[in-house]
Amino acid sequence: MLTCSLRILTALLFAGCALSQTPQSGDFAISNFHFASGEQLPQLRIHYTTLGRPQRDATGKVTNAVLIMHGTSGSGKQFLSPQFSGVLFQNGQLLDASKYFIILPDDIGHGGSSKPSDGLHARFPHYGYNDMVTAEYRLVTEGLHVNHLRLVMGTSMGCMHSWMWGERYPDAMDALMPLACLPIAISGRNRMWRRMLIDSIRNDPEWQNGEYKQQPRSLTTAIYFLIIAGSAPLYLQSIAPTPEKADEYLAHQVEQRRKTLDATDLLYAVESSRDYDPSADLEKIAVPVMYINSADDFINPPELEIAQREITRVKRGRFVLLPITEETRGHGTHTLPKIWKQYLEELLTESAHENSAPPEQH
Repeated sequence: MLTCSLRILTALLFAGCALSQTPQSGDFAISNFHFASGEQLPQLRIHYTTLGRPQRDATGKVTNAVLIMHGTSGSGKQFLSPQFSGVLFQNGQLLDASKYFIILPDDIGHGGSSKPSDGLHARFPHYGYNDMVTAEYRLVTEGLHVNHLRLVMGTSMGCMHSWMWGERYPDAMDALMPLACLPIAISGRNRMWRRMLIDSIRNDPEWQNGEYKQQPRSLTTAIYFLIIAGSAPLYLQSIAPTPEKADEYLAHQVEQRRKTLDATDLLYAVESSRDYDPSADLEKIAVPVMYINSADDFINPPELEIAQREITRVKRGRFVLLPITEETRGHGTHTLPKIWKQYLEELLTESAHENSAPPEQH
């Protein structure tokens, strides 16, 4: 079932000019959604935002759809920020919303989609990445009636979902662009900081198995982990060169994040990565892949050389390690397309032949 309501976002002005297309928001309802855990929801709601309109060729194939997937604790609307949409979606930009049909889903447990804080709390089904990708695919194909994607890209958790899309649906897209992740099971330090965050919430007496009346103090501890994991040393040193500035920045970040985060939603979101491991099937990916990490990424440190090794198994894959500069933001570099858009342009050019039929507007 698809219910779609137009949401006018006139306040979104980027660099003095508005988006070329008005964002639209809607909800796709999936009845009796079965999770890999064996649990079930009578109705799973997947919220989404779109820009532009789908175009089809003479055979009915959609030729201009772009799926962009967000990271842990984010939502699709984060890509409407000036730093992202202002660089990619405006008139004349690489993903000009007057030419492309841009799909920005909120994953299970995130944004406006079904999540524990809606009321089930810790009784909410224990979803994993496989469930999230299944719901994304059903939104695209059943909800939005898109039978092909010009591009699939994602940041952080969305990066990991991109690898899964390439393996599970190798004929569903023309190109893949994973940003800020590794194509192996989450392990080493990456697994450890996530485990620390999970345990800090689950072992907190104030959490009360999700039945708290106000956010437990452990949410602040969890936020500490998020701040460090997403940090960039050069940037933090530049904005917090004294002990006082550092303390002020930390306090401000905690205050702002506690306003929007829920402890159980965050716990579930971080735990959902437990079933992620695309490493066995990388050879199944058939389309061009432009895979990008940043050298100052705490979560995906380049010295592991995992990205460099695994990309050799992708038939048409290329890996780019962005060097550390004053403009990079560690893990968060994934949402700064001004730094990496040249590689997106190369990917779109390389994969253009996959989508060469002249479009018809619908």
